[in-house]
Amino acid sequence: MSRSLADGTADAAEAALGPARPVGTGPEPERRVDVRRLLRFVVRRPGLLLSVLIVVLVVLASFRPDLFTSQDPLTGVPAQNFRGPSGAHWFGTDELGRDVFSRVVHGAQLSLKATLIAVLVAFVVGGLLGVVAGFVGRWVDDVLMRFVDVLLSIPALFMSLAIVTALGYGTVKVAVAVGIASVASFARVARSEVLRVRQAVFVEASRASGARWYSVLGRHVLPNAAGPVVVLATLDFGSSILAVSALSFLGYGAPPPAPEWGTLISDGRNYLANAWWLTALPGLAIAATVLAANRVARALDGEWSRQR
Repeated sequence: MSRSLADGTADAAEAALGPARPVGTGPEPERRVDVRRLLRFVVRRPGLLLSVLIVVLVVLASFRPDLFTSQDPLTGVPAQNFRGPSGAHWFGTDELGRDVFSRVVHGAQLSLKATLIAVLVAFVVGGLLGVVAGFVGRWVDDVLMRFVDVLLSIPALFMSLAIVTALGYGTVKVAVAVGIASVASFARVARSEVLRVRQAVFVEASRASGARWYSVLGRHVLPNAAGPVVVLATLDFGSSILAVSALSFLGYGAPPPAPEWGTLISDGRNYLANAWWLTALPGLAIAATVLAANRVARALDGEWSRQR
């Protein structure tokens, strides 16, 4: 009699309080970014601080080039052609007397636009393929992953060249070609994260409680699997700048006189003997942007995540 009464009391208590939740089986609580801590993290690393400054300047130049120069990048003074770097022309002038610095600044808008489109295409298409393959599984996973393996077997630059040749010339088409060439890496990372989260206890509990598949996917799987894919997008930013500039260098970008970064280097290679700055200084701008973007991405991915 007393044992039955104790069992009934325990059942009533469990019904009132709900089943105990195992420790560590649910998603991690949301972490808020401490702005002061982030600023201290950046200031204590001079290299990272310089990289952040370069990235900020490039972004500002892409949206507000008039903040850095008031000269027209398309109009030059023929009498001032092939002037070396000076106070009047920081990066010198080209064969038509155009200010190279103003062309680099205005070219940041075209190059950064193409880079953002490329990363967005790779993120959306690759992430969608990886999510579908990891969440659905079975033969869908096999078919999609074999397609991804085919993409991985083709060098990214060759694939970009083939796609942009089929699509035609232009900044947006170059960006789409670069983005499609990066789809495979995003798909593999997204699939692996979805497989990891799908086997978690809280996902199994949600399914057992009768939740719909789209509810499980939207409320549990995607939020907990998106982090590494976003980190990969930040790491892919620098390589996308190089790929877009390479295709522009080969003549697949915007037609002249558009001042894309790759086009500036391509135009200046014919004058290396007497005007080295036409190629060297735009090339240094690309190198600095790529190195800065990679430094910021790796700091957020490694050093900052370990300190959190």
